[in-house]
Amino acid sequence: MSLQTPTTQDISDNIVAQLESTLNQTIPLLPKSFLRVLSKTIAGVFILLYKYSGFIFLQMFVRTASNVPTTINGQVLTPLQEWGRLIGVVDQEQPTQAELLIDITVTNQSGFLPSGSQLGSTLNGVTYITIGDVLLNAATVQATIRAVADQGGGNGAGVIGNLNPGDIVSFANSLANVQREAFVNSQLVTGANGETTEAYRQRILDRFQARPQGGAYADYRIWGLDVPGIIGVFPYTSDCPGQVDVYVEATPESSGNPDGIPTAAQLQAVLDAIFLDENGLNSRRPAGALVNTFAITRVEFDVNVIGIQQVDDLAQVQADITTAVTQYFLDRDPFIFGLSVPPRLDRVTQTAVGGVIEDIVSAAGGIFDNVVLLLNGSGTSIYSLQIGEKAKVGNITFF
Repeated sequence: MSLQTPTTQDISDNIVAQLESTLNQTIPLLPKSFLRVLSKTIAGVFILLYKYSGFIFLQMFVRTASNVPTTINGQVLTPLQEWGRLIGVVDQEQPTQAELLIDITVTNQSGFLPSGSQLGSTLNGVTYITIGDVLLNAATVQATIRAVADQGGGNGAGVIGNLNPGDIVSFANSLANVQREAFVNSQLVTGANGETTEAYRQRILDRFQARPQGGAYADYRIWGLDVPGIIGVFPYTSDCPGQVDVYVEATPESSGNPDGIPTAAQLQAVLDAIFLDENGLNSRRPAGALVNTFAITRVEFDVNVIGIQQVDDLAQVQADITTAVTQYFLDRDPFIFGLSVPPRLDRVTQTAVGGVIEDIVSAAGGIFDNVVLLLNGSGTSIYSLQIGEKAKVGNITFF
């Protein structure tokens, strides 16, 4: 049975037909006929009920639940968030605002720089404010600034607020005793984009499909992924009895590392999440297990593509190959027995890389001669990722 929502006209025609049958007479076709106007009005009420019922039906399933706050009988609910809380998933990760340490040149060592002083950057169009008062008692003083607004109308949160050491930020207004331009010294808090609705929805689905089991491999992954910025958790039984080694992958934005190597703070946060539940109770990992957290390592492969021919736009084909091959390597994951679900993604093969390239070249109407996969400068036809290893592409060279 398929539930189809009728149109307002369908319902109106149905009401008119029932009235004609009951009254045993034909209702005038004039649009302003009383009974036809009444039918349209009643049909509108029925359509509202159909739409409302359809919306409620969709909220019964995680895959279709809305992630928008909805007010019902005075109660504000976000259906997808309620599903997450019901199963014990941490709320959707919000974007973080970048915080930077800047060097300010003092022209007159007197007074202080007030908290909330505004600065801007022409590099990203973000507005920053100083955090706390700063005494102007040296030739160069340092202040902490936080991203608070951007040109898109947001609050400056996300990767847009990040700057590199040496970048220039300028005070919005000329202030006494300091130069207008200041220089970024270091990044204190890395701005990171918030979690997408679909990524959040997938976390909830994963939790329903892999319920906590009191210390199984799946539990360590679930607990670790509760930490903002963490996208990969790979637990292994340690060679040391009673210990569990957990390898962690972070987003490049949150870690500040293009390979997703987590910071020491993120490794500690994962360790804390494995020990303590959302109420701060040490109720998660088995009492006798000693847990160690480590950063993943990246195995780099070079790819040589030989003899692409008969394509109209060679540059575009090469760009498409670069994108697809890069994603192929990023999708490789270690295979953990009892946790990973087939198909296996831990094998990097020359045949599979060639298949990725073949699809793109063939779609462009061309052919190519060969592909060579290199590891540490030597050709390899197959490699299996080891404990805590992830893959990445190095140089893609076209001959």
